[in-house]
Amino acid sequence: MFRIKRAGQKRPIAVTLIAWAIFILFLVRLSQAILPLQQIGIFEHGLEGPLFEDLSLTPLGSALLTSTVYAFLSLSGIIVLIGFLCMQHWSWIVLMVWTAISLTISLLGYFYGRPNYIVMASDTFIALALNQADVQRIFKIRTDPGERLD
Repeated sequence: MFRIKRAGQKRPIAVTLIAWAIFILFLVRLSQAILPLQQIGIFEHGLEGPLFEDLSLTPLGSALLTSTVYAFLSLSGIIVLIGFLCMQHWSWIVLMVWTAISLTISLLGYFYGRPNYIVMASDTFIALALNQADVQRIFKIRTDPGERLD
């Protein structure tokens, strides 16, 4: 499943920087998973009250849903990070799609008055770094004329 990098294949510095950016996003998403639960008081009082009322979410249900989504994103980020550090082809594709979606959501949040500057800056950095030629070559996204794909 995971391949060990070949002796002649070096990891570009951009790959390491992207990995750090993914890790920072992991921490941000993890805090976003914990914060709604802390604000609603789940850690002090536990689950008190219904999650649904008249087929709509209560504040408790909304906090649980929000926390679950961010926890899922956080764990997914760790899986992508591991694949990215192992320089798997699929991780570049997943990370590029993820970054595009995340940046779009962050920009919508910015225009609706809820900016998350850390996520926007990280997404922009990741998108620019992923599109460097040496990063694309190492993940076999781009090849030069006459270059073999082994």
